[in-house]
Amino acid sequence: MSSPTSTITTGLRPDLAELIALRERVHGWPPARRGAATVAGPAASPFRGRGMEYAESRPYAAGDDVRHVDWRLTARSGRLHTKLFQAERERLALIVADTSPALYFGTRVRFKSVQAARVGAIAAWAAQRRGDRVGALRGAATEAPIPPQGGRRGVLRSLDALVRWYAQPPADDAGLARGLDVAARLLRPGASVIVLADAAVLAAIDEGALALLARHHELRVVLLTDPLEREPPRARLPFALGDTRVELDLDGGVTRSRWRGMFAGAQDAQLLRLRQMGARANLISSADDDDALLAALLDPCRVAA
Repeated sequence: MSSPTSTITTGLRPDLAELIALRERVHGWPPARRGAATVAGPAASPFRGRGMEYAESRPYAAGDDVRHVDWRLTARSGRLHTKLFQAERERLALIVADTSPALYFGTRVRFKSVQAARVGAIAAWAAQRRGDRVGALRGAATEAPIPPQGGRRGVLRSLDALVRWYAQPPADDAGLARGLDVAARLLRPGASVIVLADAAVLAAIDEGALALLARHHELRVVLLTDPLEREPPRARLPFALGDTRVELDLDGGVTRSRWRGMFAGAQDAQLLRLRQMGARANLISSADDDDALLAALLDPCRVAA
């Protein structure tokens, strides 16, 4: 079931109130299981990098790392328990936003750009939940990165930037490659890097630049897609190219095959490429609701749609 705040957005531009409201969903994830006892203390982070300082133990929940089972408490209580660890301090979570024109498009529910802002908000609130400092940047020659800052203030500054960046294609966009280059120069090893991108744009990024980030940081890439890209309708679809109007017959097998290769095939190829270099990768549709995003991004057992 989608969050009531999902109706706030028009689907064309991200809404800051909606992004702020996602905090409660993130901080309440995973949803409480019916009949489960309430346990005091913070929930275990679904991301890596929790640190090694023991904090407490709680009853085991689906998705917990079996390597952290508290065998002594399990033996004493007769119930499976898992250990929780203190989050690493002063860790940086950096959101790198692709603001290329390809993202300002959508056929269902919202633009891919709006979904990118929602994904960025979930990543930012999850980082704040872990105790990380949050910052953001995009490929721009005229705008400095949003400096990393801890707590709610750090998240809000990044959310405000995402709303501005994804309201419309920025005139000064210098490309995702520039944004990744700036990130690589700014970050110290061990940071969490969340990249929001279109698959076609990511495909043009040099392999070495991505591999370098994956080698020295926790790299997660979210590829934004639209249902039309993955499964086109069986119809003649009109397109406008400047003053020229053309129609594609998507009912034919050859045309549909080429369409799938250009979009779905390219997206799947990027997912494979990212995983092979050790990055975590997700494919998120513009039509996915809050619950789908939370499950994909905060469930450690799921790495891709």
